[in-house]
Amino acid sequence: MPMLKVRTTKTASGNTAVQVVTRSHQRTKIVKHIGSATDEKEQKELIDLANQYILTHDPAQPLFPEILGKDIQNQHVVAIENLQFTKTYHTFAYEFFSGFYTMTGFDELQNTLLKDLAIMRLIEPESKLRSTQLIKAYFGYSYPINLVYEGLGEIRLLKEEAEKIAISYAKKQLGFDFSLVFYDVTTLYFETFKEDPEDFKKPGFSKDNKPQQPQIVIGLVVNQDGYPIAVEMFSGNTFEGHTMLPVIRKLQEQHSIKTLTIVADAGMLSISIIEEIQKAGLTYIVGARLGNISTEQLKTISQQLDKREGIYYRGSQPHGILICDYSQKRANKDKNDRKKQLAKARYQVANPEKTKRRTRFVIEESKAHIKLNQELIEKDELREGIKGYYTNLEYTESELIIARYKDLWHVEKSFRIAKSDLMARQIFHHKKQSIETHMLIVFVSLCLAKSIELTTGYSIRKVKDIIWNILDVEIVDSLTNKKFLKRMQVSIPNELNVEKYLKNFNHVLKK
Repeated sequence: MPMLKVRTTKTASGNTAVQVVTRSHQRTKIVKHIGSATDEKEQKELIDLANQYILTHDPAQPLFPEILGKDIQNQHVVAIENLQFTKTYHTFAYEFFSGFYTMTGFDELQNTLLKDLAIMRLIEPESKLRSTQLIKAYFGYSYPINLVYEGLGEIRLLKEEAEKIAISYAKKQLGFDFSLVFYDVTTLYFETFKEDPEDFKKPGFSKDNKPQQPQIVIGLVVNQDGYPIAVEMFSGNTFEGHTMLPVIRKLQEQHSIKTLTIVADAGMLSISIIEEIQKAGLTYIVGARLGNISTEQLKTISQQLDKREGIYYRGSQPHGILICDYSQKRANKDKNDRKKQLAKARYQVANPEKTKRRTRFVIEESKAHIKLNQELIEKDELREGIKGYYTNLEYTESELIIARYKDLWHVEKSFRIAKSDLMARQIFHHKKQSIETHMLIVFVSLCLAKSIELTTGYSIRKVKDIIWNILDVEIVDSLTNKKFLKRMQVSIPNELNVEKYLKNFNHVLKK
């Protein structure tokens, strides 16, 4: 087959035509008309295009392509009209999240499906099957359906190892030492009204205002920064106070922990649970429900605090040492809430036939007569601005105990991230094994989200907004059918440079 060559020839209009031709039997055949140039610069660019065309179409390649004047194989001169933008990929986002996945240590699980589903949960929470479809659309990676379903069954078996990796990261990067952990529970409901025959999905006290729908109870342990340490699932009708000790005991056994301090909300405590905590050699800081103590003691607390901030009441109670403090901000809120409730109560007393549900400041003397509950109103006024805490830390300062309890918002924030950004709630799975897989994917995603937030100082939503706009664009030169992949040039904050974090993390590991 004759070799392809570049030919230039003058046109009737005086321009210079650049063509790819063959020469055979003293006849010239035009293979491709590249274009017409009006000046030397355009002619040079068209000649480069013609040489590029020859390199991709001529089966008889020149032995020395440098005779064409340049390293044509590494030069991609193209005409704008020949470019076709065929696909876009979010490869940068994938590389970013993959970097943090590696940094947190989850690569050790050697499960690519878990990795990609956890990353997709950060980007666009969907069903597992839909997520694999989006992985292909956004990143160009394909998962055969049969392998997806097989892989999902294996993911749940990685829970214990995944929690160990999370704890290892917290120790190395966040200074975690098990001396202080924070615990809270939430509920996740199911899109069904059928209970679970295995006694797992059950209606119960719902934090999602879905009391009629089956749910499960989720217990989450985090460190002082809100980084997840462990997660456990319980039947939907489990009392939240009965979930804490099984989770903590499991941590003790797995990591040979002799003692630690648990910080939890008021709903976690009862006399029997306190006894078990003390038998296990553990210490605790939990919120106190002051509505359960006597009016006389409330008067004593109120008089001692005297509506002053920075003053602490400390006394003994069956639940442990009771510590109380006063906040003017809290007092203003309590006063406004009571004012609204009293207005409703007075309306109910004046119009008993118009109300079906009694407010908390109304007491029913008989079916025909209701009145204001003056004793409850008095207790509420005494509690105004006062917050209580129970602990068995006898020798720890009251100020420090209250400060540690206030750090409980970290676990509450982790739940908000899981239930809003990661859309863990509203579960569509039916089998317990599938639910366990779902929760492990959410747990790993939550670890990634918290690691990113703690490392960069940006919220996970802000990070996603920034990196999602950086696209890799696939371009095809219709003249040569050559494909190019170009990344958009978008400046990002230095804090989102994952490479520097990876280097720092590797340095720590080597130590």
